[in-house]
Amino acid sequence: MQDKPTPYKGLEDQLILRDHLAADRTILANERTFLAYIRTALTLFVAGLSFVHLKIFESHIFEVIGVVFILLGIATFFVGLFRYKRMQALIRRIKQEELEKLGEENSQ
Repeated sequence: MQDKPTPYKGLEDQLILRDHLAADRTILANERTFLAYIRTALTLFVAGLSFVHLKIFESHIFEVIGVVFILLGIATFFVGLFRYKRMQALIRRIKQEELEKLGEENSQ
């Protein structure tokens, strides 16, 4: 069985179990938050479509509300994607800084 690359590659002998688990929890929390954004965006989008197709009254207010919900759903998705990518880059940067710091300590 192949070993999957871990987010803390190169630090295995420096980290204790608690550190491994904390790194995994951070990565999983970031992914879970992104999935919550997607779920919210889809809910807004579907609600918007429902309002747009609601033809009970002759008023166009439901269509306007539907379009607003659709736009909010799209915006929510892109905000979630932006925040996910930003946090992912931050996690990578922190891990890289830790690797560099350990490399400097080991060379001394």
